Amino acid sequence: MIVPCYRIAAMTTTVHPEPKPATAGEAAPARQFVNFMFFRVDRAFRNQPADVKIEARREFAAIVQRYTGPMMLLPYSTVGLKAGLDFMFWRIGYDIDPFQKMVADINRSILGRFLDVPQSYLSMTKHSQYVDEHVHEGQEGRRLKIVPGKKPFLFVYPFVKTRDWYLLPMADRQRIMNEHIAIGHKYPRVKINTTYSFGLDDQDFVVAFEADSAAEFLDLVQELRETESSRYTFRDTPMYTCRRSTVEEILDSLG
Repeated sequence: MIVPCYRIAAMTTTVHPEPKPATAGEAAPARQFVNFMFFRVDRAFRNQPADVKIEARREFAAIVQRYTGPMMLLPYSTVGLKAGLDFMFWRIGYDIDPFQKMVADINRSILGRFLDVPQSYLSMTKHSQYVDEHVHEGQEGRRLKIVPGKKPFLFVYPFVKTRDWYLLPMADRQRIMNEHIAIGHKYPRVKINTTYSFGLDDQDFVVAFEADSAAEFLDLVQELRETESSRYTFRDTPMYTCRRSTVEEILDSLG
């Protein structure tokens, strides 16, 4: 059986690039850039001739395959789950250059002519100042390295804390966060990936929760709304429900 070229990317194994070695004088360990890029496909793509769509899919899959290695690249479908969005790439890497080069290649591609990017969130990993001892499974080096799992759901949202939060004494913030963290422990199968955007993007944080069950995540968020920490949330929307997918499945869903 001949496998279409665009199926190759779907069958490749996710590569976890290693951090670059520290140079002389570097004290801090390497931290990752993290990007959640959402795409919308113009309806005009569906009206293209079959051969154009086949070539567009093949070319796009080749681009994804080429950059799976310089970064971790995980595809998610948002078709039918969020208005105006079709899919999302969760991209993680130690070098920001491949992030830009990949999008430049997409822009020059056939499918790129029909793609918009309604939302894209940039952040980095960072030591948590509230969680010295607790590290979720798959979060190495006190959250400096994200190791995504294979859970079917990813829930993504940017959020901004109030300025009053940052003016609280550290002891008060720690007490409030201890309650927040304790509730998270009640849902051990929901894995949190907290990344930081201060000065890099419009939000303070971008949080991504990996889960097996949408209902379990819903219950977690509802319970967190009742904590004192919720009082200091300025904005935590929009929120995105994403389904783990393959490049093949995403390309087939475009019509």
